[in-house]
Amino acid sequence: PGVVMIHEWWGLNDNIEEMADKLASHGYVVLAVDLYDGKVATTSDQARQLITSFDSEYGIQNMNSAVSILNDDYSTSTVGSIGWCFGGGQSLNLAIDNSEMDATVIYYGSLVTNSENLSSIDWPVLGIFAELDKGIPVSTVNEFESALNEVGVDNQIYIYDGVDHAFANPSGERYAPEESQSAWDRTISFLESNLK
Repeated sequence: PGVVMIHEWWGLNDNIEEMADKLASHGYVVLAVDLYDGKVATTSDQARQLITSFDSEYGIQNMNSAVSILNDDYSTSTVGSIGWCFGGGQSLNLAIDNSEMDATVIYYGSLVTNSENLSSIDWPVLGIFAELDKGIPVSTVNEFESALNEVGVDNQIYIYDGVDHAFANPSGERYAPEESQSAWDRTISFLESNLK
């Protein structure tokens, strides 16, 4: 099985490469896309600039190409996607745009709450969120879950108490090891049941 992995707003950095290796060790062909053409931010200001100049159409094409490469070059039987923060939102965008997916994982990414847009998803969605995340508040996560339920998209939505946005990033200040491990375990079992 294949997985398209999508980086945070920092770009395709060492942390994401390590996550790709970690996921691949569970028996997946992991393609970590680079939506910033090789640019990597090390400060929030740089990341803001990269995200501001990001072309969403190009991003969708890039991710769709990744799905094609996994299918055509690696003969993957199934394909899922996973992303964190900026990449979480992109993982959802890929799900809405590409009907060939088999599983979608979103770690605290920007959400679409319009049920009509979400109705094109025909496979399970796993969402991992943080109670203290001001950018993606619990109310929005609840709206997202309701919209998925409304159009019959199988979903598992988890909101971790007492943690903030980016709690699963080991190189960040908000890293929460216990919650991060729990989220990872849920991710692995979700992918196993939907891709293998």
